[in-house]
Parts: sequence; C-alpha cells; structure tokens
Amino acid sequence: MSTHKRYFLELSYLGKPFHGWQVQENAVSIQGFIEEALTTYLKEKTTIQGSGRTDTGVNASFQVCHFETHVEFEKERLIRGLNGILPKEIAIHAIRQVKPDAHARFDAIKRSYTYRIIFRKNPFLENQAWLNFTAPPNVELMNQAAAYLLEYDDFECFSKVHTEVKHFRCQIFSAFWEQKEGELLFHITANRFLRGMVRAIVGTLLEIGQGKRSLEEMPKIIESKSRSQAGKAAPASGLFLSNVTYPDEIYLD
Repeated sequence: MSTHKRYFLELSYLGKPFHGWQVQENAVSIQGFIEEALTTYLKEKTTIQGSGRTDTGVNASFQVCHFETHVEFEKERLIRGLNGILPKEIAIHAIRQVKPDAHARFDAIKRSYTYRIIFRKNPFLENQAWLNFTAPPNVELMNQAAAYLLEYDDFECFSKVHTEVKHFRCQIFSAFWEQKEGELLFHITANRFLRGMVRAIVGTLLEIGQGKRSLEEMPKIIESKSRSQAGKAAPASGLFLSNVTYPDEIYLD
C-alpha cells in the first residue's frame, strides 16, 4: 500500500489574468488552476499550499507550493503533463520530494521580491513592468532611503489597512535599487512581507528619488506606523516574487 508523500512544486506565472494566488469564489486564481491540473493528472482530489499569497496582477518568477499524494509518478512526465493542462501564463519548473511535515509557507526562511520600472514603452514588458513617464529619479538618494529599512522591524506604515495579521514586524535582510539596461530594479529580501508592503515601499522611495519628499522623511514615515504617511502604492504589474528560500534539510531529493 502506497503512503502519502509530500512534494514542493517550483513555478512561475504572469499575474495579469488572475485575481491573485488564492482560491476565491467566482474568481479565477493561480491556486485554483494548479489544483485542478494536479487533480486531473493524478486522478484524485489534490489541494496545494503556497509559500504566500500574491495579489491581483502581481507576477512570480519563482513561487513554491506543496501538495501530497499517494500516487506514484515520474517527475519529468508530471511536469510536462501539468504544463500541458495549465494556461500559458503558469509554468511548472521543478518537483522535489520533501519531508512529510515540510510546509511551503511556514518553513520559508527568506522571501525576495523584485520591482521593475521602465521609462519608455516596451511591448515585450507589457504587464511585467511599471511604465513610468516621469524623469528618471535620483537612484543614489533612493538607495540611501532604502538603507533605513534595515534599521527597523515594524512596517505597519507600508501595510494595507484592515489586514488580518497579528503583528507588523518583518526582518528585512537587504533592500537596494539597480540600474540595468534601461530598467530600474528594486530588490528586497525579508523573512516575511505584509500585504501591499513592497508596492508601498517602492512608491515611497520613488517620491524621494523624484524630490517630492526628503530623505529625512523616510525614518519618520516608518516610525509613524501610519499608511497615510507613506507614498502611493506602485502598480501591481511591476512586482515579481523572485525567490523563496528553505532550509536544505527539508528536501529528500
């Protein structure tokens, strides 16, 4: 008799066509499509748990979810099968067996996001970048402002209001801007993120880079713990979940 085994799926997706990651009534979700594809291929009801939820329109170049099954399968064949069932905007890249109690959300020790801004129209980056027609900002100033993020651990000022969390504490490991071939990229890594946090940070830093706010306002905004003190959230289209890190010992292959 086969026992249930647990697996991590590594995947990517374009967020535009979906109402976010999480299954919702009367709305198409990434989680819903993956559960349907697994159920169809494995011929048994299969549910998944993601490393975290991404909002409507947010992309992922690297996302992780877990599922359990007693069905035996060949990994490469399953990857091909799922990709054949899933819509073109979702791609499965790898399947790894993990310990029976490994959890895609609770075992993640680091998560990384990248935010992409472009300053001229690019048809190849439609829905994958924020097309910003303003003058390029002062990147050095924005990096100085981003450095303040590493000095604090309460980021209520960058969280969506009325969100159901027990606390607003996050440990940010790195946060910096990078100029790259006509693009401006913001990279941020932390142990956890609040709803809307990265987009609110990007919007605030951009206002500092454009001279709409002073560098000295950044610590005051964080200490205020008020969303109304921070800048307007950047659009969802430029945001990517770009990495999720787990302890090596949870993997069985």
